[in-house]
Amino acid sequence: MSDDLSTRLLDAALPHTAFDGWSETTFRAAIADTGTDPAVARGLFPRGALDLAVAFHRRGDAAMADRLRAMDLTQMRFRDRIATAVRTRLEVTEDREAVRRGTTLFSLPPYAPEGAKLIWGTADRIWSELGDDSRDFNWYTKRATLAAVYSATVLYWLGDESLDHQATWEFLDRRIADVMRIEEVKAKARANPLLNRLMAGPDRMLGRVRPPRSSRQVGVPGGWTAPR
Repeated sequence: MSDDLSTRLLDAALPHTAFDGWSETTFRAAIADTGTDPAVARGLFPRGALDLAVAFHRRGDAAMADRLRAMDLTQMRFRDRIATAVRTRLEVTEDREAVRRGTTLFSLPPYAPEGAKLIWGTADRIWSELGDDSRDFNWYTKRATLAAVYSATVLYWLGDESLDHQATWEFLDRRIADVMRIEEVKAKARANPLLNRLMAGPDRMLGRVRPPRSSRQVGVPGGWTAPR
């Protein structure tokens, strides 16, 4: 029952975000529109509109995951799978203006850590849906890199007025190509005997870094295995 009420409150809030953003005014309007007891609404969303904005973002992540599972990505190059996942995350967005207002909210210093956590969560969800099984420092680098690509693409998409957002998808392809070039440079460095020896020590240290036991619990992610 609480999940149903949470959904109704979020749905009721969305039309108000275009005018009032993710604000207390929007939260109160959603309460009034649904006829919800304010105490019950506050119990579901203790931080008011901030928690509504978080719920909106996470609902998009869940919709993306559902759509990706229905696709056959096995014949795609891995870079194309990533591009498809990011594109899918934007295409399942219900309300671009709500995303714009959320971007504004999470750019404010008090809420920036929450916004960064959401972007990290999206990157983690994408890698998980694509079957990433890394259990070392690569777990972090993959998500950090994708988080940067995703956040840049969102900002571009918010201002894109091209037909079917074609300019956004071209921008996304360029960002992924940039990342692939970096990976090629890293691969060449590993293939160089001298550089490989120089990096042996740092690689051993980084090899002891572990991801969280559950990638869904990313409040303070990760762990460290002490050297013996």
